[in-house]
Amino acid sequence: MKAETWTIVGVGVFFALIAPIYWLLTEDWTGSTALVMTCLLCVLLGFYLGVVAKQIPARPEDRSDGEISDGAGELGFFPPYSWWPLFAALALTVVVLGVVIGWWLFIIGAGLISLTIAGWMFEYYRGIHAH
Repeated sequence: MKAETWTIVGVGVFFALIAPIYWLLTEDWTGSTALVMTCLLCVLLGFYLGVVAKQIPARPEDRSDGEISDGAGELGFFPPYSWWPLFAALALTVVVLGVVIGWWLFIIGAGLISLTIAGWMFEYYRGIHAH
């Protein structure tokens, strides 16, 4: 995690240096604000990665003497395929169209999106992927 931390901190330093230069050259509030917010986001993410890097043991890819075989074994749980993100996106489409067309469609879309989010959250409690 140390390599990731230094990469994000380096990007944050870059944006911290670029933001005042951009302001001096353009006097554009929107772009300057976006650059400052990007810098702050990088600082936040870099801080989080730094704290997490201190809490976990050294990974093989963080050590200079690490071998490829040191990283062998189970990496974690990766969820199988799911149709719920597609249905949630379609329900969100109905919600957005409801804002344009009429509130009655918005209410139908809100009901559909609540059903799809519930289905997405509880998909591992039913069916072939149940735990």
